[in-house]
Amino acid sequence: MEFTLITLLNGVSYGLLLFMLSSGLTLIFSMMGVLNFAHASFYMLGAYLAYAISLKFGYWTALLFAPLLVGILGALVERYGLRNVHKHGHIPELLFTFGLSYVIVEVVQLIWGRSTVPYAIPAVLDGPLFTIYTTTFPVYRGFMMLVALLMLLLIYLLLTRTRIGLVIQAALTHPEMAEALGHNVPRVYMLVFGGGCALAGLAGVVGGNAFITEPGMAASLGSIIFVVVVVGGMGSLAGAFIASILIGVAQTFAVAMDYSMISVLNQAGMLISSDTPGYALMNLTIAQVAPILPYLLLVLILIFRPRGLLGTREG
Repeated sequence: MEFTLITLLNGVSYGLLLFMLSSGLTLIFSMMGVLNFAHASFYMLGAYLAYAISLKFGYWTALLFAPLLVGILGALVERYGLRNVHKHGHIPELLFTFGLSYVIVEVVQLIWGRSTVPYAIPAVLDGPLFTIYTTTFPVYRGFMMLVALLMLLLIYLLLTRTRIGLVIQAALTHPEMAEALGHNVPRVYMLVFGGGCALAGLAGVVGGNAFITEPGMAASLGSIIFVVVVVGGMGSLAGAFIASILIGVAQTFAVAMDYSMISVLNQAGMLISSDTPGYALMNLTIAQVAPILPYLLLVLILIFRPRGLLGTREG
């Protein structure tokens, strides 16, 4: 019971971090039809900017201003780069964002170096939130979950309860009509792209110190967020939320389980010798195959439900 509850909470917290990261990519795609390959690099940039700001002004200032700076940079990228490429089709967009991701990584390495930076959890959030039997659940994990849920609520209210949200949805479904009514659709695109990058930056602020802040962090999570977006359904924010929790919980449980098919069969009294065909494969533990589980889920979704769990739009 203790193992199950703690692992479930860790899985949900990791899943909510994935949602913070994937929600911006989902909004950008649903609005503009652009798969931003540099999205994880904005996540990394958010973590590094938060580290730099927190050194001089503290963590709470970094939590506010790092996502804002990342969002401004994203808006500038859309206005002076992606907008000019957008008219040439999806392939140039992909190549542009793919190249941009490497540029951001190289700039980060030039400024902060290639090694890990000591971006630490603030002292006020460093400690146990509660204890289940003998295992503690960290305060910062709970804080991450709170930030992600508040972000989800704010996005929902913005898109469904405000005039800005109505304009965004109108520009998504009927851009010509929205422009005819006097709305600046290209500016809406710029704000959406910047907002999506800001969400990635926010994920970097709260995830960079919970895990690790180093130049490879974008590559380690970059592929996972595309799995989340595809599994949830291209352009579906609710689908991204469900897929994030599903993948986060499944992968966390898998990492925590050090069992192999051989060990299970041996415990059942069925002794398997090393000469048995497929012995090496059966000797792999669930923890060892955990990294491939999201991609296995991706393949299955593409085979049996190409639109994803809640998707309504094809890539």
